[in-house]
Amino acid sequence: ASFPGNLHLVLVLRPTSFLQRTFTDIGFRFSQEDFMLKLPVVMLSSVSDLLTYIDDKQLTPELGGTLQYCHSEWIIFRNAIENFALTVKEMAQMLQSFGTELAETELPDDIPSIEEILAIRAERYHLLKNDITAVTKEGKILLTNLEVPDTEGAVSSRLECHQQISGDWQTINKLLTQVHDMETAFDGFWEKHQLKMEQYLQLWKFEQDFQQLVTEVEFLLNQQAELADVTGTIAQVKQKIKKLENLDENSQELLSKAQFVILHGHKLAANHHYALDLICQRCNELRYLSDILVNEIKAKRIQLSRTFKMHKLLQQARQCCDEGECLLANQEIDKFQSKEDAQKALQDIENFLEMALPFINYEPETLQYEFDVILSPELKVQMKTIQLKLENIRSIFENQQAGFRNLVHKHVRPIQFVVPTPENLVTSRTPFFSSKQGKKTWRQNQSNLKIEVVHDCQEKRSSGQSSSLDNGNSLDVLKNHVLNELIQTERVYVRELYTVLLGYRAEMDNPEMFDLMPPLLRNKKDVLFGNMAEIYEFHNDIFLSSLENCAHAPESVGPCFLERKDDFQMYAKYCQNKPRSETIWRKYSECAFFQECQRKLKHRLRLDSYLLKPVQRITKYQLLLKELLKYSKDCEGSALLKEALDAMLDLLKSVNDSMHQIAINGYIGNLNELGKMIMQGGFSVWIGHKKGATKMKDLARFKPMQRHLFLYEKAIVFCKRRVESGEGSDRYPSYSFKHCWKMDEVGFTEYVKGDNRKFEIWYGEKEEVYIVQAPNVDVKMTWLKEIRNILLKQQELLTVKKRKQQDQLTEQDKIQISLQQNDEDPCRKWLSYIDEATMSNGK
Repeated sequence: ASFPGNLHLVLVLRPTSFLQRTFTDIGFRFSQEDFMLKLPVVMLSSVSDLLTYIDDKQLTPELGGTLQYCHSEWIIFRNAIENFALTVKEMAQMLQSFGTELAETELPDDIPSIEEILAIRAERYHLLKNDITAVTKEGKILLTNLEVPDTEGAVSSRLECHQQISGDWQTINKLLTQVHDMETAFDGFWEKHQLKMEQYLQLWKFEQDFQQLVTEVEFLLNQQAELADVTGTIAQVKQKIKKLENLDENSQELLSKAQFVILHGHKLAANHHYALDLICQRCNELRYLSDILVNEIKAKRIQLSRTFKMHKLLQQARQCCDEGECLLANQEIDKFQSKEDAQKALQDIENFLEMALPFINYEPETLQYEFDVILSPELKVQMKTIQLKLENIRSIFENQQAGFRNLVHKHVRPIQFVVPTPENLVTSRTPFFSSKQGKKTWRQNQSNLKIEVVHDCQEKRSSGQSSSLDNGNSLDVLKNHVLNELIQTERVYVRELYTVLLGYRAEMDNPEMFDLMPPLLRNKKDVLFGNMAEIYEFHNDIFLSSLENCAHAPESVGPCFLERKDDFQMYAKYCQNKPRSETIWRKYSECAFFQECQRKLKHRLRLDSYLLKPVQRITKYQLLLKELLKYSKDCEGSALLKEALDAMLDLLKSVNDSMHQIAINGYIGNLNELGKMIMQGGFSVWIGHKKGATKMKDLARFKPMQRHLFLYEKAIVFCKRRVESGEGSDRYPSYSFKHCWKMDEVGFTEYVKGDNRKFEIWYGEKEEVYIVQAPNVDVKMTWLKEIRNILLKQQELLTVKKRKQQDQLTEQDKIQISLQQNDEDPCRKWLSYIDEATMSNGK
């Protein structure tokens, strides 16, 4: 019990005196059996016998040996060694605890708090370093007080060295080595930790500057977007140009800040920052936003400048109208008594007609092409009004010219043409002459000639033009203009589909063209053209004629779309096939077959441009419906038109969502079983913890995962967008499935500290949650609204299900009570109950 280790042999040294030896023998005899059962015992009569078993160097002098040993000193040193070992152990625990605290302490979300924590940790590091130095010094003092091994013996073999070094010295030396290793490891850990903390602080400052710049750039872009409307008067356009110049000045200072932040990011990247990818991404985003801002302002300046020139041209046309009116008003009878006066008046008219001719001949499409400005319907009507006014003035002048030419050749009194009234001229400004109404008859008193000029025809023409122009200023003209564009573009679209199907698709079955076609292309007709033939048949046989029936009934456009909204689902099939079609086209686009077909059809564009027509057309409908609805407010059929617009927007969303869904790879099962896709979009995602704060090891939260989320009625699917190379890879995405959460196990937190674009979403009772950052607050709130609606519907369904279960239990209870009450004939009672239930349920 006294020796903790294993005993192999017991040496008993018997006393030399007779009395003591007797007592020893007697006492040993009683316990000898216990010793013999456990280990061998050797009885020694003298000290010299002891030396045959143990070397004298291992025995103290009182036992005949030479080992110098002081028990009190041994106890003192032993206590010192054990205390030193305990101190080293506590130091190791302190270092371990400090390292764990550094790794798991929550990191604050503001820069002053981060700097404060860094200062506190640095102070604690220096205190621990002082403690390590004190422990090392204590160990070295103990080492010097012990017997130091001879240096010459250190040169000898390892066995001799080990024999010469005492066990205590070895113990102290090992502990000192352990302390040194701990200090080295701690210094290395602290150096890496301190570097990461400094980089963490740098990243916070960089991120703060980045977010501030992004906010300011987006603010300027929004201000620039407010100048998008190029309609209005010339004064309004001037005001917009002035605002744009002020905006440009503000952008220059902002661009300088952005350049400084980008240089700062490059410096961090050059110093091997741990968030290198994120910093480079942020720099690229800033550069991209800066380029967008510069290009948008530049494009807006060009657009406004061209719009201003167009308004100047319109102003000149108005001035031309005014000059023509003044010229007409000054054509008084008493000024043309001589041939010279008539010649001068004729020259004035010719000069005016020459000046007015360019304005009369201008077409809105020509102006739009020349100035590269999208003309609004209001502006087109305004231009057409001025043109008609000039045309009216020119018509009068041309009639007047004939009279003046007669006057030049025959010296007769000229006929005075009546100036048309303002009611008969389209006025855009205040007229320069007074009104005259009705028929006018001018009589000549100086001669026997009586000439009456009755301008009934001119009156009818002018009144007809005035009526149409009055309507042109109304919403009906604009509405009819949009409706006409819808019908005309539909006809062009159907004609283009027909030429493609006849000139390309049908030719793929023509044996005379087989020599020009690669063998592998012959069986790819259905992939290349998709269901274009089905789309053509629908539009040519059904939809075009229905639209043409709406030409004089704009209120019928809404029902026309609504009645056939299910037919438009064929576009989803076409769009889903489009990536495969483009792959075929890229592979065979240069073959002689396509070039020959294009030559025969005399098409300026290649086939791929026409294969894109259905995609462009399905997106064009909603734009035209928006314009039509804009000019149909409070009109008959406006509600159905709004419903048709919503249906087309839903169709576009459905087609777009289906394009993303078919790009998901790796999902085991059928995605259609998850219900209708509600929304989809890209997000930045961090992994957090539901309980506890974010830990140091999750510093990668500054480098979020880019995930594409798909929200279905029954689940939410997380995917990673794959970056693929090659032509068309940017147009058609590809996703790798990561995981899927059922909506009945999903919960969310609307607000996350630090960024109002973030929200949390978790699954069941898991410790892990996802912190999701939307592109902007509007996207976040839209997603949360849809998630909340899904969860509320599930809760309602669960409530209804529970209520039904309770009702079933209640019915069963009634049955049991009825059986218990009718003890005489329970079977008859039971049958009676069933009969009643059958009749009440009608089954």
